[in-house]
Amino acid sequence: MRALIACVLLALSCSTLADTYDELYETAGWTEQRANFSDALTAAQQRYKNTLPPAVYQALVTNSNRRFAVNAIDQRAKQALRDNLANPQPALDFFQSPVGHKVVAAETLAGRREQLARYENGIPRIEAGSNRQLLIRHLAQAIPAAEAGAEVSLALAGVAADSLSQMIPGLLGGGQAQGLLESQRERLQQQVESDLDNTLLYIYRDLSDAELEEFVQFAQSEAGQQYYSAALQALRAGLAVGLSGNETQA
Repeated sequence: MRALIACVLLALSCSTLADTYDELYETAGWTEQRANFSDALTAAQQRYKNTLPPAVYQALVTNSNRRFAVNAIDQRAKQALRDNLANPQPALDFFQSPVGHKVVAAETLAGRREQLARYENGIPRIEAGSNRQLLIRHLAQAIPAAEAGAEVSLALAGVAADSLSQMIPGLLGGGQAQGLLESQRERLQQQVESDLDNTLLYIYRDLSDAELEEFVQFAQSEAGQQYYSAALQALRAGLAVGLSGNETQA
């Protein structure tokens, strides 16, 4: 009987933990950002339409729609979050706080299609006092913003390379396409990092200095570092970075 009770309690505990991961996924803005990415994907597909032969373009659309299907992204990202974040509760507590809500709102707004189109040629310079600049610098060092930006770019480029290699077998075979994409990661990160502080000043412009400081404290904390490390892994998994089309269907 005691063994039965222990099994029931363990099952309940695991169920509660799973619910916590799902709640964190929603509260931290993953669903909204996935929708933002879908909009960016549609825009990218349209740009390729005028530059690729019809057959190659159709392969790109088919592959990208399959790879980035809503359920597929969510399933891969959530599983990676579970695999890499031992305790989701501290991060959930932060994102459920007033400051956490403002952080998520700022990030999801910045990723919307109209915002990206508005500042396609660059974000205007944001003036800030020395204290705010210091807070932003600390934040830039604490969160993997440049890495995340590179992953999104690699994911979008990866679909085009994968589609081309399917249409012309042997052109980029043996993992060469993915190898070429991986070689761009450092360059893309450096590109983002070159204006990262100003970008973060713009994204979090509606946070007061006190709210920004609270955000920095969470990001620098052990719980924050664990969350952002797991979040980067979840982003890579969700966008299937480094995987071929066949591997995403496995």
